[in-house]
This record gives sequence, C-alpha cells and structure tokens, in this order.
Amino acid sequence: MHRRRTRVEVMAVAGGGRDPAYDKRRRLAGELRVLREMSGMSGRDLAKRIGISQSKVSRIEAGAAQPSATEITAWAQAVGAADEIERLRDVLADVARTEVETWQAAIEGRHQLQDDAREREETARRVRVFQPALVPGLLQTPGYAQRVFAMFKASVPQTSVAAAVAARLDRQLALYKDDDRHFEFLITEAALRWRPGPPRLAIAQLDRIATVSTLDNVSIGLIPLSAEAEAPYLQGFSILDDGDADDDAFVLIELDHAELTVTEADAVALYRNRWSTLRKAAVFGDEAQALLRTLTAELRTIEG
Repeated sequence: MHRRRTRVEVMAVAGGGRDPAYDKRRRLAGELRVLREMSGMSGRDLAKRIGISQSKVSRIEAGAAQPSATEITAWAQAVGAADEIERLRDVLADVARTEVETWQAAIEGRHQLQDDAREREETARRVRVFQPALVPGLLQTPGYAQRVFAMFKASVPQTSVAAAVAARLDRQLALYKDDDRHFEFLITEAALRWRPGPPRLAIAQLDRIATVSTLDNVSIGLIPLSAEAEAPYLQGFSILDDGDADDDAFVLIELDHAELTVTEADAVALYRNRWSTLRKAAVFGDEAQALLRTLTAELRTIEG
C-alpha cells in the first residue's frame, strides 16, 4: 500500500516547487490531478463517479476548466481525500473567475508558449476563433507565423522565433486528425488584408486558408468589409468547449501585455452571443472562396 503524500509534497509535484500568484488555477488543477493519480483511479472512472464528462476531467486537470465547489467535494471523496475538501474549496474560492496572465510571467524560463495552447485545444471538442486583426495561428503559414512572432516581442523571445514557429505548425496537425474535434473560424477582411510581409507571403497565406476550408471538420467564415456590422470588432477571442456543455466552456483573449482567461458563465455567454452575431455577417463556401480569389488578384497586381 502506497504512502499518502503530504500537502507539501502534493504541491511540489503539482506546481513544480513554484508558487506563482498568477498561477493559482493551474496549481489547483495540479493538486486535483495528483490526488487522482495517487488513488490509482483513471480519468474515465473518476468522471463516472462524480457525474461529469471525461473531457471535463481532462480540462480541469489541464487548468482549462474551473471546477465548481460541488465537483471539488465529489472529486475529493471519490479519490479518498475527504480530509482535503475544506482546503481545496478554500483554494477554489481564492481563484479568480477571470484571470490575467502577463506574457512576461508566462514566458519566464521558457522558449515559447505554443505547447500550452496545444494542450488547451486538445482538451476541447470544439474550438471557435474570431480574429479581426490577423490570420489565426492555427491557419498561419510558416512564413506568416515567423513574421508575426518577430513582431510580438513580449510573448516570444527573438532568439526563440524558430522554435515558436515549429511549435505552432505542430499545433496545426490537430486540424488533420481523424477525431471528433471541430474548428470554426471567423476572420474579417481587414485581417486578411493585413500584410506582415511581401505580396507573395500574403498570397500563400490566402491559399492556405482556401485549402484548409475544404476540411470536413473545419469551418471558415469571412466577414467582408462591405457587410453591415452588427457588433464591434473590439478584439479577437477564442471559445473552447465540449461542443454542447455550457459549463465546460471558457474564453481566451490575447492582449498586448497578457492573456485573459474567462470562465465565469455570464461572461462566456456574452462571447457566445457575440460569436453568433458576428457569424451572421460572414460568408462561407463559394462566397468565401470568391473573396479570397479577389484579394489574391489584388495582391498579384501589387507584386507586379
């Protein structure tokens, strides 16, 4: 029979010996994961015991979803850690419902952050991305991504641009996997026209969007400049969820200085509604392909 670890030992495993103030939810996620692993229970069995989906267990342990107080109680009881319930609920109460993690804090001691993004995407069955300023990372060509990373010095050390590009391309493999995950994109025409390099780079990028849009598990909507706006294009955002469970959803918003994670239900609902409104202005299929061809033709005239 294995010896049960003390709270200090659990925290060391869950947080790597660090206790950064900005990382409270990830520490809680690590604690819950370690407690489950020490019990010998699989994520699937735990999900059945506490009445949630296996994917939500994975999302909680990855720090991508925040458990409720009721789920914390059921989790601790299921893994034989009932004496930890009060403390875990106190930790949960201390976790902000909306979190801001600065790029400086996130990148400390690391070369790039794409692996974090990939892990979050792998826990979701549906990923929806709205981007009014530039092409979403999951659709970027290597040349486009390289130019973008070179501009965002806060989140990517310039000595690590190549590693960040390679990791971003690795993330994109998810688009081609034969599973039940779906990816939806809404991109404004202004974002398509934003050009971080020569015309040939932009032409290649538009061609990639046209190609990826033919995948069965990918939907790409383009919002023309001529479309009447029903919602402001304040900033890009991503909604990650299980496809049908509202309580599993969270929103990521990338700002100049930080990444904002939104988990509070009312706030997530706001972004769901924003997505629905933006989608009404988008064109898909043949209309989207026609817009891409028009933009490509314009770029060819610039290229000479």
